[in-house]
Amino acid sequence: MTTQAQTKPNTKVVTGKIRMSYVNVFEPRAIAEGQEKKYSLCVLIPKSDKETLRKIKAAVDAAKQAGMSLWGGKIPPNLKLPLRDGDVDRPDRPEYAGHYFLNASSKQKPGIVDKNLNPILDQSEVYSGCYGRVSLNFFPFNQAGNKGIGCGLQNIQKLADGEPLGGRSRPEDDFDVVDDDDDDFLS
Repeated sequence: MTTQAQTKPNTKVVTGKIRMSYVNVFEPRAIAEGQEKKYSLCVLIPKSDKETLRKIKAAVDAAKQAGMSLWGGKIPPNLKLPLRDGDVDRPDRPEYAGHYFLNASSKQKPGIVDKNLNPILDQSEVYSGCYGRVSLNFFPFNQAGNKGIGCGLQNIQKLADGEPLGGRSRPEDDFDVVDDDDDDFLS
């Protein structure tokens, strides 16, 4: 007897340590006016993380096989793929150097936890520049003449803080604790 797990292609990937960019995971947002609101994240994967890249390639290949029924029984030659090279496609962005990247999105809010699996509710804790792991699901699409493999965002685990991207500093990096008894503060 064949189970569904044996016949269904594995299109889910849990990454190694990645860097987050364009973090929009607490409130859904539309990219352009009139588009559906989604949660989204750009995932920066170090080129040295061969295991995560291998898993992504295998999941994309599985999604291609699953998509053949959408694409007339064959894989189109001009298929849009989610994984891109930061050195080639974003040479003007230093944080993309030495990384592959992909954009993941979801209509449903992702689960967000810390390294101890405690839910993160404070929106300032997960930001562009922090490090973590993500679970992703790759799927085929055929919409408005565009054929490709999309990337769905499932869950996020924050592992470490990092230099914020986009030039914005964090308040705790800009200020010191102020002692209310310090009369010289306003002098």
